[in-house]
Amino acid sequence: MNIEKKIYKKLLTVPHGKITTYNELSKSIGLENGQRLVGQIMKKNPFPVIIPCHRVIKSNGDIGGYLFGIDIKKNMLRKEGICIIKNKIDNFKDVFFTF
Repeated sequence: MNIEKKIYKKLLTVPHGKITTYNELSKSIGLENGQRLVGQIMKKNPFPVIIPCHRVIKSNGDIGGYLFGIDIKKNMLRKEGICIIKNKIDNFKDVFFTF
């Protein structure tokens, strides 16, 4: 299985109302310091509605980017009950998902 498929498969396990980080996702498939690669793969997500790349954020709690724009990403996260203040996850520890 290639890296993209491994990442997308792991990302499918992040539950509604939870977030993970680019770094956590890369470590979950055995890639150390692969967060930039994960970001590049998220940009190519062929099924953004099915594979929830909006649930991947930066390790410092910043929202990060999104193919359809940061406002769409924030709206999607808020609909899942995640509190965002000034482009940062407010309740990071409560909603952080580890693999």
